[in-house]
Amino acid sequence: MSYYEVYRKYKTFPFQTFFQQTTAADVLRALQKGHKSPRDFLTLLSPAAQEPQVLEAMAQQAHRLTEQNFGRTITLFTPLYLANFCENACVYCGFNRHNTIHRSKLTLAEVEEEGRAIREEGIRHIIILTGESRAATPPTYMADCVRILKKYVDSICIEVYSLTQEEYQMLFEAGVDGFTMFQETYNEDLYPTLHPSGPKHDYRTRIDSPELACRAGYHTVNLGALLGLDDWRKETFLTGMHALYLMNRYPGTDCAVSLPRIRPCVGEGCYRPACDVQDADIVQAVVAYRCCFPRLAITMSTRETPDFRDHLMGLGVTKLSAGSITEVGGHAHPPKTDGQFEISDSRGVAEMSAAIRAHGCQPVYKDWEPLSRDA
Repeated sequence: MSYYEVYRKYKTFPFQTFFQQTTAADVLRALQKGHKSPRDFLTLLSPAAQEPQVLEAMAQQAHRLTEQNFGRTITLFTPLYLANFCENACVYCGFNRHNTIHRSKLTLAEVEEEGRAIREEGIRHIIILTGESRAATPPTYMADCVRILKKYVDSICIEVYSLTQEEYQMLFEAGVDGFTMFQETYNEDLYPTLHPSGPKHDYRTRIDSPELACRAGYHTVNLGALLGLDDWRKETFLTGMHALYLMNRYPGTDCAVSLPRIRPCVGEGCYRPACDVQDADIVQAVVAYRCCFPRLAITMSTRETPDFRDHLMGLGVTKLSAGSITEVGGHAHPPKTDGQFEISDSRGVAEMSAAIRAHGCQPVYKDWEPLSRDA
């Protein structure tokens, strides 16, 4: 059994017909239920839910459930790019192997400097990224970096290429506790066009990787679709079903979702999003997630503007990035490369913390530590 079999059940579902037939009254009926089914989740994602009084009702329920389950807290984290070498040719990504950008990789001494600088910024949760090149950044390199960074931070999440379960286990033992991987698009027929070559071309390997991280014992597993590649309503629903599948099978793992909206990137491709995603769509997706999955962590990155991220506080978002840099390095010394994509919110940790407090919430720099520092 794998989430792929669940996906196959929904692949031929008549989404557009369902959305066209759903009314505002249907949305309000679904919203009143204590336990919401997958069909209720889909109802809350319908266009009818964007009627102002309906969306407001969803927002109020999302606000209440967020406070009940997470309090008035927002966890902060920052990304650290270890490298930008890539073997894939994703048409929307600045790291596309065919792009003539400067490529680089941090030495272990540079990783140490980056870890020390991030600690001085005050953040204890980081996500490390590498591009997707097994040759340039093998799992053993990542493990060496993790052992260094554990001296300076308490929680390390990886966002890297698909690994084997044994490799996920090896990184877990080195100190990694979190996993992030975006399926990019759950549309199996569209996926090969967007990922024409490289290991990432394998849809099935990609979709099965989060479950391997769960089996390896990771504390958090974060999913998402890159919004703009296909119909955001279908992508959000299928991401939610993926999270539900993992939550039911791995209750010891905290599941989370991100809502990354595609941004301009460097390179020759100049990909234009196939589907328009408006701010109201992101708001609807966030509150629908919260109303249907009260304990699901929701991350909003610096792809979004400061004003928009501030307005999402209290509606369901529980994690925000700060001091984000999408170039290799950049925390201790000037970045060594171009960024993977353009960010819209350049606020540092202090400024982001002040914004969180201004919204009546508490910024959290650390909420996780293994029982043993050697674990």
